[in-house]
Amino acid sequence: MADEVLTETQGRVLVITLNRPEAMNSVNTALAQALLEALARLDDDPDLTLGVLTGAGRGFSAGMDLKAFAAEGPPVGFHDFIENGAQKPLIAAIEGFALAGGLEIALTCDLLVGAADARFGIPETGVGLFAGAGGLMRLPRRVPYGVAMEMALTAKPITAEEALAHRLIDRMAEPGTSLDVALELAELVAVNAPLAVKASKQVLRNATGLTEEEFWKMQRPYMASVFSSEDSKEGPAAFAQKRKPEWTGR
Repeated sequence: MADEVLTETQGRVLVITLNRPEAMNSVNTALAQALLEALARLDDDPDLTLGVLTGAGRGFSAGMDLKAFAAEGPPVGFHDFIENGAQKPLIAAIEGFALAGGLEIALTCDLLVGAADARFGIPETGVGLFAGAGGLMRLPRRVPYGVAMEMALTAKPITAEEALAHRLIDRMAEPGTSLDVALELAELVAVNAPLAVKASKQVLRNATGLTEEEFWKMQRPYMASVFSSEDSKEGPAAFAQKRKPEWTGR
């Protein structure tokens, strides 16, 4: 894997670090491709339950590398990540800033932890663009419509306190500790059955906009897979025997 993205395994958690601190972890093709590799590792490894995504240096990400964009065009593979994300849960640990495509990367995650001094925004209209990497769809799913509209039209970022009040972030951490807090949250997830965790994410994500009839149809294959798994037998057995379950992810 390229140095633009670093990975480290901590138990059943894969820590994924955007590693272009000199460029504020902005996204070029090399970073986008390396990020896709990291997510493929997360999704394909049965010993991993979820990932934590963070950024090296003073901030999470400033979004697309505009210099690279001017010279080479959009980063190849970035929209594959934006559109598909990861099959398994992702927690974003945000220090400093998550701006433009950086916030859209964070919005691709399932839970967001932000440092108390971090800023969050989609300032693309200020440079002649708009938030085309999912921000205009995902932001109003997390914050009130008027807040999303103001952020998009004014290009002004909001503070971590505002982000927490509007539930853009799920937890706020002391500056410099967002990764620690994200890992604490990840451990609460990682003790649970991997297939059940993965299915819960997928069902929640896919349920948006469905009728009840469509929901039950969509959920049916997840029920069949999880409820017939080895882990579905291990969980009740461990409960009855008053011991910790030993998950296999099968």
